[in-house]
Amino acid sequence: MDLNREKLLREVMAADFTVIDLQLYLDTHPCDQKALALYNSGVQQAKMLKENYERQYGPLTALWSYSGYPWQWIQSPWPWEG
Repeated sequence: MDLNREKLLREVMAADFTVIDLQLYLDTHPCDQKALALYNSGVQQAKMLKENYERQYGPLTALWSYSGYPWQWIQSPWPWEG
């Protein structure tokens, strides 16, 4: 996997982790406005990073991913293959 692709994939994973962590926090602290702002910003950042990754390297998951013809999900390398 080229270094730019690996770096971008790590950024996607970090952004997803941040969003999930904030989601769990907000489940128990729903009135924390700062956390909610961070969550919404994180969701936007994660979405942008995923779109950027998929535009350059193909879909991360089959769910919610568009595909050109022929079906591209099965093409290698898979995102987790190094």
